[in-house]
Amino acid sequence: MSGHFSSLLALPEAAGPRIPVTVLTGFLGSGKTTLLNRLLALPDLRDTAVIVNEFGAVGIDQDLTSLACEDTVLLANGCLCCSVRGDLVGALERLALREQGAPRRVLIETSGLADPGPILRSFLGEPAVRARYALAGVACTVDAVLGRATLAGYPEAVRQLAVADLVLLTKTDLLGGAPPAGELLAQVQALSGEAQQCMDPGRHLALLQQLMLGGATGQQDDGAGMRQAPGYRAMARPVTAPAGTHRDGISSFVLQREEPLPAQAFGEWMDWVTAMRGDDLLRVKGIVHLQEHPDQPLVIHGVQHLFAPPQTLPRWPGADRSTRIVFITRGLDAQALDDTLSVLVRRHRRRAPISGPGT
Repeated sequence: MSGHFSSLLALPEAAGPRIPVTVLTGFLGSGKTTLLNRLLALPDLRDTAVIVNEFGAVGIDQDLTSLACEDTVLLANGCLCCSVRGDLVGALERLALREQGAPRRVLIETSGLADPGPILRSFLGEPAVRARYALAGVACTVDAVLGRATLAGYPEAVRQLAVADLVLLTKTDLLGGAPPAGELLAQVQALSGEAQQCMDPGRHLALLQQLMLGGATGQQDDGAGMRQAPGYRAMARPVTAPAGTHRDGISSFVLQREEPLPAQAFGEWMDWVTAMRGDDLLRVKGIVHLQEHPDQPLVIHGVQHLFAPPQTLPRWPGADRSTRIVFITRGLDAQALDDTLSVLVRRHRRRAPISGPGT
């Protein structure tokens, strides 16, 4: 094995807990700061550091957020997806090493114009960040009134929604009791794939808090005493959502396998996917059944060419033991990916030595 993903498969599990980071994104005016301030008033989130990014030299959101949280860092006059990304890495390093101790968790509120992809890559490609922090998940607010026009006119809003683990439809109270437009709901489903979606403002805080307290290091309790990585809880149930395609060529689909996969074949396939089409992988996340470890599923998470070291869960989160990988991509053919995986699995099985009595 020689590719990026294959080398990650060979790494030992990360030692010690890492600080979970939640990214709160959403287009301008979709209600991020209002939701954030309500969230930070909850007693369970007292030890949360907040990084606020604003597109402008003067930060207003920071002043509003600091009313609810004293531990606030402002990254102003830029967008986290470009000039301020280095500042983000520096801010995270300073938080981890400060004299009064590192925070228990971090929440990043992005600019309404930010593409979250490069932000997520910071947690995968920066060794200093990856050693101390783990991505808990991405929450995205979508304006139920203006969402259709926003998604049609601004590619940033499309990318924000495409990488979300949790989608919160805001301002539904302004619809006069009517449900959000069917076209908007279809867009949300097509772009966010298996992400959890909520139209009830009364549940937004609880769901975002659950995402933050879970943490990407496998701290979410499923109610049966098992702790598993957030963002993959939905993978415990059968996948029935159809693939969707957005007008910009962004689509979501699920690759599923009932038979356990050989680790080497799976690693070679992931190396091939990232090498050939890494730029078009907006997000990849899944739970994988490897034949070498049938009772311990592998959790994978990646953005474009970069993947986090895979995590092994102590046991399966449900009765379904199939491999399920969600792809949020730009222009990739789901059938071609599926066929390529089948070819590599067959090739591996032909090469594998035959064992039996006397061998």
